[in-house]
This record gives sequence, C-alpha cells and structure tokens, in this order.
Amino acid sequence: MPTILTWHGHSTFSIETVAGDRLIVDPWFTGSPVADRTLAELAPVDWVFCTHGHQDHFGDAIPLAKRDGATLVSSYEIAMFASAQGVERVHAMGVGGSWAFPFGRVKMIPAIHGGQVYGDTTGQWTCTPGGFLFHLDGVSLYHAGDTALFSDLSLLAGQVDVALLPIGDNFTMGPEDAARAVALLRPKIVIPMHYNTFDLIRQDPEHFRALVGDLATVDVLEPGSVRSLGSS
Repeated sequence: MPTILTWHGHSTFSIETVAGDRLIVDPWFTGSPVADRTLAELAPVDWVFCTHGHQDHFGDAIPLAKRDGATLVSSYEIAMFASAQGVERVHAMGVGGSWAFPFGRVKMIPAIHGGQVYGDTTGQWTCTPGGFLFHLDGVSLYHAGDTALFSDLSLLAGQVDVALLPIGDNFTMGPEDAARAVALLRPKIVIPMHYNTFDLIRQDPEHFRALVGDLATVDVLEPGSVRSLGSS
C-alpha cells in the first residue's frame, strides 16, 4: 500500500503511511463549514501536526490529541500551551529544525503569518507560524500552512514532490502569488488549499491551475478526496 493523503477541507489533511502510522495536519472539524466529517467520525490518529495557532488550524488539535493519546507536534510555544492544557505527549520544534520521527523525517519551514494561539484566555501565548516538510515512504510532502509568498521558498527547489499551498488570498497567498511559489518550489504536484471556506477566501482553483500552467500538475481536490503518494 502506498502513502495515503486525504483532504478534509480547508487546510486539514490526514496522512497514513505504508507502516500504518496516522498523521493529521491542522485539524479543524468542529465549526468548519467545509469539513468532510465530524471530529467524532475521524479515525484515531498517532500524530497531530499544527502549523500555527489560529482556530481554523488548531481548533481540534488539543481535543484530538487527548482523545487518542496522540503526540502533538508544533512550535515550542504551541507545544508548551498544549502541555499546559493537559496534552500528555508533545514534541516542540523550531523553524528550520528537523527531527527523525518513527515514520520519517520532518522539517519545520518558515511561514509569514500571524501568531495568535486559539484558546489562550490569558494573552500570554503566541507562536512562530510555520509549515512542515515531511519525508516519508520515499515521498517529500510540503504543507505550507498559512503563508505569504517569500523568496526563500526557492531554497526548497528540488526537495518537494507534493506541495499543499494556500490560494485563498486576503489571509494568505492568492492564486497569483501561489503560482509564483510553485515556480520557486518546482514540485511535481501541487494541491491548492485554504480557499472557498468563507467568502473572504473565495477562489476558482481552475484559475490557479491556468496560472501554474506546465510548471507542475495541479490536483484540485474536494473535501474527502483521497490520493495515493508514491508507490508501495
């Protein structure tokens, strides 16, 4: 069996490795107008990755980690906040750092965005937003989180097989900047995310596909879509 990628809507993706490890990135089901299932319907996970602390990326992270006894992986500040909220297993990372997890190596990539942490009622917590570059089962998968376009994405050129990029504009890159990011990253496949959840981020993914042209294959998903990455 190859690695399986599922888009649950917005920026939420789950990954199941060849060995059966179950990961989820930016879990947001509760209150999401586009999620393909409820949190209760989500199968148990082993690892919860969060690119940053905004509700639409972090909203279900703590409940999910507690429910499944999963390890929550994020920036140092978010990991410490989750620990203070009762999450027993956390792994803190810093932008630019990488770690060899049991399922593969993960590097935290910079992202230009805001740093509020959802659920913090004290105002003492913030975070450094990021993205994650996963190396698993012979495939490199980049989840960009909520980022603006920045030129250092070119440093990842040749290192990314599949790129998950926001195209919604207003809060992140829009289609034009996301297409420029594709030119910098040079992935084989790009999957647009973080669009059409709200009116403020309404976009036509076919417009994005046209802007990318022959730079990469654009795979437009619907919530609940499943894709195989690599081969068994």
